[in-house]
Amino acid sequence: MKRRPGFPVRLDTAAPAARVQAPLVKPQAAVRTAAVALQSPSGVGLDSSAVRARMVQKLAAQGLDDPIVLQAMGSVERHRFVDTALANQAYEDTSLPIGLGQTISKPNVVARMIALLRQAPAVVRGEPLGRVLEIGTGCGYQAAVLACVAREVYSVERLRGLHEKARENLRPLRLPNVHLILGDGMEGFARGAPYAGIIAAAGGEALPEAWLAQLAVGGRIVAPVARAQGQQSLVVVDRTPQGFVEQHLEAVLFVPLKSGLA
Repeated sequence: MKRRPGFPVRLDTAAPAARVQAPLVKPQAAVRTAAVALQSPSGVGLDSSAVRARMVQKLAAQGLDDPIVLQAMGSVERHRFVDTALANQAYEDTSLPIGLGQTISKPNVVARMIALLRQAPAVVRGEPLGRVLEIGTGCGYQAAVLACVAREVYSVERLRGLHEKARENLRPLRLPNVHLILGDGMEGFARGAPYAGIIAAAGGEALPEAWLAQLAVGGRIVAPVARAQGQQSLVVVDRTPQGFVEQHLEAVLFVPLKSGLA
């Protein structure tokens, strides 16, 4: 029986990477591991769950009504994924630089995209997502949130510096259902396929064929795609037994999707 890569893992493009079976945990356990429960405010300053609770209240006021996503957003401490100098802005609805020309997405965008992923045709209401592929690990924040709502998360990052940063950021959380991969996100990660969901933090002119091929029937892709004049829109693609169904949603702004390691 083939085994999947454990956390953290580096994808070797020259030869098959060594793989270690990681124990599956329930997403609810990841929520408890990631941070303190919202209903019991504790800590001081940015460590206080009350700070995250206020962010969640804003997300709800903006129309996010998925309780599982709201709980996950309130559980993961976003300030631990940004530079210390920017930590006081961590719970504002703004994107922030994380180095190497990349950014951490706005909380609203992260929550919106994960909520859309959870609306895939095959997802049973109230149940966690199955296996999810994240394109663009960045600092590791979205992977941590995904760990709270999905049974298993594979996250691919092409920039070695960010891959290492995400490893350091996620290590204290000890999330055994998260697998970090240094690799070309445009190729997806075939060894973990098929995926119930694929979510991308970078946008190209079209969705790579590898993502479509690695998506399970009943699964969903949520990703930015370039439009005319260099603008981007959020795209949702569902895989049905009859083929792919695509929807274009609101305008978004993400870094460009690129191939190769750097």
